[in-house]
Amino acid sequence: MIQGIDFDLKSVVLTNSSFGPEEIRQILRTVGRDYNAFSTLRDSVSELEDQSEERSPATNVRLGVCQFIMGNYNGAVQTLSAADGGALAHYYLGRSYFCMQKFDKAIEAFQSAQTAGYNKDDCQLGIIESLRSKGESEQALQMLDNMFGPIESTANYLYQRAATVASLGGNPAEVVALYERAVEADPGHAGALFGLALENDRRGNDTMALQLYQNAAAVFPTHVGALLNLGLLHEDRGEYDRATHCYQRVLDSYPADKRARMYMKDAQASGDMYYDEEEQKKRDRMSQVLSIPVTDFELSVRSRNCLQKMGIMTLGDLCRCSEQELLASKNFGETSLVEIRDMLRSKGLELGQASTEKPSTPEVSYDTSGLSPDEQALLDRPIAELSLSVRARKCMVRLGISTIGELVRRTGDELLECKNFGVTSLNEVREKLTNYNLKLRGD
Repeated sequence: MIQGIDFDLKSVVLTNSSFGPEEIRQILRTVGRDYNAFSTLRDSVSELEDQSEERSPATNVRLGVCQFIMGNYNGAVQTLSAADGGALAHYYLGRSYFCMQKFDKAIEAFQSAQTAGYNKDDCQLGIIESLRSKGESEQALQMLDNMFGPIESTANYLYQRAATVASLGGNPAEVVALYERAVEADPGHAGALFGLALENDRRGNDTMALQLYQNAAAVFPTHVGALLNLGLLHEDRGEYDRATHCYQRVLDSYPADKRARMYMKDAQASGDMYYDEEEQKKRDRMSQVLSIPVTDFELSVRSRNCLQKMGIMTLGDLCRCSEQELLASKNFGETSLVEIRDMLRSKGLELGQASTEKPSTPEVSYDTSGLSPDEQALLDRPIAELSLSVRARKCMVRLGISTIGELVRRTGDELLECKNFGVTSLNEVREKLTNYNLKLRGD
């Protein structure tokens, strides 16, 4: 029955049948294949929680593991602490403590699980992950180096090694290779999929990142970062319904997650906005035409000299001029005017058609007089050094901001005008700049 398509999720959660690693894997596979099964799991767990007076220690193990799977880590700790004290209870107690960032307690629980007979390698890898997460990556790497045999080719070992090497600032190529080997060993390893997706996302490989995030989303429990970043990629593609589905999945398990709630509001608001893609393409094409330099055309020496004196460099500059303004220029006569008209007509343009457009705003200088030499040097450093979130980083790309100096020349309002850049992202940017004693213009 466990391997069959007739797996009864509710029955496994509620009955006193055997419950161990294989049943847990099947629950995860069932919800991963069909997320609608999450509601069945949630209702079954709720029903089991109501049986508080009737639950045996063994039943508490089943309930505690299911609470962990659903993201209720506090409930899992409370339930598993009152369980049978067996290996499975200790192991998932460790995983629950880890997710609550109580790493010392997690290590103690994993050690107890190993003593009680749980798989030694799994317990060691749990300890290693806890050590890395509490900032003791050197010790974590040493423990990994001391593990030998078949474990070295497993997805979880390769994933832990990749994450540990990355935390120590190791060779990025080695990190990617380890993540790739982990995914090859287990295409359904959520952590490895997220790690590899994130590496591709950072390098601008959006297509590959999207596929990897989607693969990670098909695993349950899904890495929260994978769902959030997948939602952002969907937003970038204008797929707001898919984005909100990603954020809702996070909120199903973690209703208080602030990022998911904020992203959900942004995606819903964007989805309600009318967006004419064809009209945007027309505007983009027109913008490209208007940016063509007038030197690309074969003009007479007189016309070329007159345009140069007037500071007219592009077709857009010409379209902001009227015939009278051109004729008022010294040595610019009717012959030159006809030449200019013909040139513009070849591109579907005419004089004066952009005269109502506002001229481009000159770049605002940033007062560096109050900065130390180190802070002034910081302005020339790449924006990547701020370690912004995926959403904020993508907005920097859209705005053409590549250095910290270019960022601090912007105001908060200017940043908020960028698509998908909300108050959460703005606060993040301000916080990152504050760490370097910098501020946005106007703050």
